[in-house]
Amino acid sequence: MSAWRGNDLDYLALRVEMVERQIRARGVQHARVLEAMRAVPRHAFVPDDCREAAYDDRPLPIGEGQTISQPYMVAAMTAALDPSPDARILEVGTGSGYQAAVLAWLAREVITIERHARLAARAKDTLRRLGITNVRVLVGDGTLGYPEAQPYDGIMVTAAAPHVPDTLRAQLAPGGRLVIPVGPTGFQELVVETRLPHGFTSEVRDGCVFVPLIGAHGYPNRD
Repeated sequence: MSAWRGNDLDYLALRVEMVERQIRARGVQHARVLEAMRAVPRHAFVPDDCREAAYDDRPLPIGEGQTISQPYMVAAMTAALDPSPDARILEVGTGSGYQAAVLAWLAREVITIERHARLAARAKDTLRRLGITNVRVLVGDGTLGYPEAQPYDGIMVTAAAPHVPDTLRAQLAPGGRLVIPVGPTGFQELVVETRLPHGFTSEVRDGCVFVPLIGAHGYPNRD
């Protein structure tokens, strides 16, 4: 957990209400995740014209055709990953940087990859302004992972993949978890895989809707 700055107290009541009404009431009971969701200022990661809606129960546009995820989904995915305080986490799809900030509250180190350079630069600046020092933001194809820093105790993918990329599986540490939305455009299922000594277990969680995961082991780029 980093030293935090700029955490506007005017928004604290909204965050507490968000956690109680949108997250805890829908079944997320992971105490450390709820603490992180109360602490991280979501309003700092949205465009100025969306700030009044920052704590609404919905995703919001952040540019480049991308969104900041619904608070419940951020919490549910983070709880499924269940990072320990000494974990190294890989995130695929930085977006606004909000999910990386939540992970940074819970883990020792977060490496996050974004294919849109402008979003990556904006996320890096927001994290810096908040004093979050344990996140490294990279630009590239997240479906390839980041082998230079493997193995990871957890990998989170914040875009919808057609299947679970073997490239990401290979970078998990023994006992590590991979959380990823899998399915076609319009509706996916949240898949949680755990690496065992001789393979992987796989569990399907919530239904969800994410933008497509673009890359060599995702969907083709149609921009």
